[in-house]
Amino acid sequence: MKTRPFAQVDVFTATPYRGNPLAVVLDGSGLSTEQMQHFTNWTNLSECTFLLPPTQAGADYRVRIFCPGRELPFAGHPTLGTAHTWLAAGGRPAGEHLVQECGVGLVKIRRDGARLAFAAPPLRRSGPLDEADVALIARGLGVARGDIVAHSWCDNGPGWRGVMLRSAEQVLALQPDAAVLAGLDVGVVGPRGKVGVVGASDGEGIAFEVRAFFPGNNGLTEDPVTGSLNAALAQWLIGAGMAPERYVASQGTALQRAGRVHVDRTADGTVWIGGETVTCIEGTVRL
Repeated sequence: MKTRPFAQVDVFTATPYRGNPLAVVLDGSGLSTEQMQHFTNWTNLSECTFLLPPTQAGADYRVRIFCPGRELPFAGHPTLGTAHTWLAAGGRPAGEHLVQECGVGLVKIRRDGARLAFAAPPLRRSGPLDEADVALIARGLGVARGDIVAHSWCDNGPGWRGVMLRSAEQVLALQPDAAVLAGLDVGVVGPRGKVGVVGASDGEGIAFEVRAFFPGNNGLTEDPVTGSLNAALAQWLIGAGMAPERYVASQGTALQRAGRVHVDRTADGTVWIGGETVTCIEGTVRL
């Protein structure tokens, strides 16, 4: 074991303990996959990242991303949280954007005022879900099949199945059945503004409420705020004309969090997913 720099940060929030926490080991050199996975499980957080020297040209650093029980090729809040931590530790990007190397390849990250934003990786799979999947998800969410007004594959590393319900209120009322949804990554979105009006926001300027459910160590887990899901939802919803090119989504409300995800599709078609990050714990860890 050796002493390694460590931080725990809160992502998609400007207020500590209201977003999605992330553990970051700033020096993952020499650690095996098994050691990384074991430490991730021990933290009891949704994800943990390990910084490593880059292996691809153009990358500022390499990151391995773990959640309880498995490694992920990409995840959004670990991307922003790791970038925040790397910069806070004195990292300086070589070019205009910070470039992260991870399982899906190279991911660009830009400064957006007080926020950081990553360029959403392309969807690995898109298009409507099979009707059998939709019916299963409706049963697992405890809603009528007709309450799912749109659906799509939203696979950008995690194999999200995205469904849209009629309203944010319906999304917040969900009490999913873990047995029915076992093994599925399910993202649920509902409009917070006037239903049926593209781009409508509520009084807080928020267009959508989002919830994310996925398999964890102890059955179905709900993620407080999910960058990968919001990135995939944005590509689906904007592409289908169901969302404007710039909007804010809320996530974590059902878990007493207040995550805010800022979405922006630029003129070149890139979808940027942004949010603020705050450092909550700094120190060292023996690994």
